[in-house]
Amino acid sequence: MRPARVVAITGASAGIGRAVAVRLAREGAAIVASARRSDRLDQLTTEIQAGGGTALAVTADVTREDDMVRLVAAGVERFGRLDVVICNAGLGIEGSADDISVAHMQKMMDVNYLGTFLAARAALPVFRRQGRGHLLFVSSIVGKRGVPRMGAYSATKFAQVGLAESLRAELAGENIHVSVVFPVSTDSEFTDVMLRESGSASRSRGPRQTVERVAEAIARCVAHPVPEVYPYRLSRGLGILNALAPALCDRVISRFGRRRITTPGT
Repeated sequence: MRPARVVAITGASAGIGRAVAVRLAREGAAIVASARRSDRLDQLTTEIQAGGGTALAVTADVTREDDMVRLVAAGVERFGRLDVVICNAGLGIEGSADDISVAHMQKMMDVNYLGTFLAARAALPVFRRQGRGHLLFVSSIVGKRGVPRMGAYSATKFAQVGLAESLRAELAGENIHVSVVFPVSTDSEFTDVMLRESGSASRSRGPRQTVERVAEAIARCVAHPVPEVYPYRLSRGLGILNALAPALCDRVISRFGRRRITTPGT
């Protein structure tokens, strides 16, 4: 049976990426799941197939151009086309500008921005040949407004947004959609990875949402593409407030900012 859509997802082994893969597979999408952890990908594809879905695992690193080209090629070879690429792989490390290491800044830029760029770059020739396609970047609400001790991470997410906005203008009239998703903090491995990478982390004092809620919002965008998606709808107001009254937004951010932690779950 012909799948409803063929969707490639980076960072599919956990968190939002995994939740999106499971959600879209339920709707009949063929999933091309990508991440570095082969064992996690195998678990995901087994789960999807056990539920009657279709999935292909492609172990790949988003920071390697050849891997992203191989990911796109694997989806096309297996399913004959590629409809959507969800650039979800991401990494966060906390620290002020004079505290975070240059190596950590570079690593986040490589994963969060370059990984998005390379996946999009690999997909675009296929989308142009098909005459259709959809790029979807999973950013963060801090890609609209920076917060204390997350400036380096925020900068990489702003970079994603800048790329998306430029691509939308470049691709106007080509039936290739570009969307950006702006989640607030989610319950995932994000904090644990922060701790593992640098020994410290921060947790939002503001609203949180489940990865399943974000996956629902992404599924709606896949079905009906829009430029921007706010899974926590009220968060859209943060960008508006920052544009209209940045000084007031500074005060709001200081009140609902992030608290530093040194052990998972505290």
